[in-house]
Amino acid sequence: MQPSGVSGVTDAKALFAPVKGNVIPREQIPDETFASGVLGDGVGIEPEAGEVLAPFDGEISSVTDTRHAVGITGPEGMEVLIHVGIDTVNMHGDGFELFVKEGDTVKAGQKLMTFDTAKIMAAGYSTTTAVLLTNSDDYSEFRVLKTGRTETMEKLFTI
Repeated sequence: MQPSGVSGVTDAKALFAPVKGNVIPREQIPDETFASGVLGDGVGIEPEAGEVLAPFDGEISSVTDTRHAVGITGPEGMEVLIHVGIDTVNMHGDGFELFVKEGDTVKAGQKLMTFDTAKIMAAGYSTTTAVLLTNSDDYSEFRVLKTGRTETMEKLFTI
């Protein structure tokens, strides 16, 4: 686990893995809206641990009332959505805890939220976490750098 405010994570054109687990292509996220790319390009992560870290230095642009998703604006104007689980909005926040609010400034590696994977699965939902660059169309150089197992704060994609 990385400490809050990981030093040395300064690549202004990169997004670092906010969740530890197995990275899958966006098209394999088990939700048509995410998989189709209508909300932006990115990846899914099948989490090994129930913690979401800030993928870069930025500002929290949105949080859901149900605590299952966070929007963050970062370097070079990147707008990222981190959405934990599929249809987890139906859990009404049960099993989720937010550590940030809209307008907060965060550092790469800072804890944004925790979630209870067992509770999500017991409710019948997938824990797959969408990590999407919602304005990916603005970046002709957008590239996913890895699939497969990742630790938190490994470089995931670049713009």
